[in-house]
Amino acid sequence: MTSRVSHTTIDCRNAYELSEWWKQVLGYEDIPDDPNEPGHEECMIRSGADGHHILFIEVPEAKSVKNRIHFDLRSTDVTQDEEYERLLGIGATLVADRRGLHGPGTGWYVMADPEGNEFCILKSDAEYAAWVAKTSAPSE
Repeated sequence: MTSRVSHTTIDCRNAYELSEWWKQVLGYEDIPDDPNEPGHEECMIRSGADGHHILFIEVPEAKSVKNRIHFDLRSTDVTQDEEYERLLGIGATLVADRRGLHGPGTGWYVMADPEGNEFCILKSDAEYAAWVAKTSAPSE
């Protein structure tokens, strides 16, 4: 027997505001028959591409420690640095710059959403593919 992940849940202070913020980041949408509205204590969004769901649930406790689980995001159409700038522009904050940590062309940005939940920005799909091609090419 096995289990599957039904959806990812994020505890938060304001479910509506945080779900709206993450919709901008991920391009997710509301569930058609269950739109999110201000004041809702539970707000679900989903990916139109693969159906993944994220549920935001209001809790009374404030975030107090580092996440033990987080999203690693990889841009599909802009560079890592461009995605970093875009997310700063909509309210993310930089937690740590880990670029180059394991050598040139490696690393990620550790960022936080408006409620302090950490996530990482990895190299874009194109940047990662170029890095793999370069590092796996036979040396002459």
